[in-house]
Amino acid sequence: MRVVSAPSRKARKARAAVFLPAVAAVALAVWAVWCFGGASAPSTAVSVAVGGAAIVVAGVAYFVLVTGSLGFFGALALAGGLLLTAAAADQAASRGEVAECVVEKVTAEHKEAIFDGGLDTTLFHHTLRCPGGYPSSLAEDRRAAPDGATIRVAYDPRRRVDPALEGSNSPWLPGFLALITLSGATAAARHVSRLESRPKDPPMTRRGARRAPR
Repeated sequence: MRVVSAPSRKARKARAAVFLPAVAAVALAVWAVWCFGGASAPSTAVSVAVGGAAIVVAGVAYFVLVTGSLGFFGALALAGGLLLTAAAADQAASRGEVAECVVEKVTAEHKEAIFDGGLDTTLFHHTLRCPGGYPSSLAEDRRAAPDGATIRVAYDPRRRVDPALEGSNSPWLPGFLALITLSGATAAARHVSRLESRPKDPPMTRRGARRAPR
């Protein structure tokens, strides 16, 4: 029975991780598109729970397969890329109705960076008065209009995705960022696979030892 050396096993595991980002991204994108637009889509709680669990499982599996510092940072890149994939699916989701709504009040929510050196963000919550009562609120990263002004809000009548300003949604930016981060995770796994596949030099032997006198 042939015994496979530890480096060979590590190379095979890293080689399997090369395909993990693409497979996980496609699976999550299909799930997100169905949740945002499917006729029999599950509830928001189920959609978020399953999507979040898939991201965690994919990140842990990547780290187990690749290991080391590249495995850690690659797993972070994979998780970030999957979150961006879900964001792109959200931006691409259909918001087939448009309502003219009056902005009654705008409240700014300031969020500090999680780690030192990060950028603080501000989220603006708009309280709306729309025909039919929906949507009643809108969250944007900027103030859409002053109090009392009228804005056009695109929304999904089935309320599967959050409302947005008409014409503001575009999946291209999160999709592009997802491609970059997922490519980084793929490259890290490929690098480890190639590194561990290289033949190892045989151990050095002692040479030039003195012979015992006759």
